[in-house]
Amino acid sequence: MAYYLVTALPKAERLAELEARLGREEFRPLRPFGEALSRSLNHARRLPDDRAVWEEEDYCRPPLAQERAAVLDAYFDDITVEAVGEGDGWRRISALPRLFPGLG
Repeated sequence: MAYYLVTALPKAERLAELEARLGREEFRPLRPFGEALSRSLNHARRLPDDRAVWEEEDYCRPPLAQERAAVLDAYFDDITVEAVGEGDGWRRISALPRLFPGLG
């Protein structure tokens, strides 16, 4: 199992749609990554330059391949990943504001 700190530029015109879909838990049934992706995006943070950042559990090579094809590429541009230990990414970004404050 691998963990990544994901940084991405949200497509501003699509963020409300993504938030609504997360609120309806639409991505949770996606196998094998839906639960982890939903949990991660629900807790994503916003960097000062408006990029989003979150920790993601992933098994794909290349990282996030399935998640990008099914969800992420529709809502984000310029997606980058950095390998981290489990929980290390969340600790690094915990003080940042939530991307979706109404989700949890």
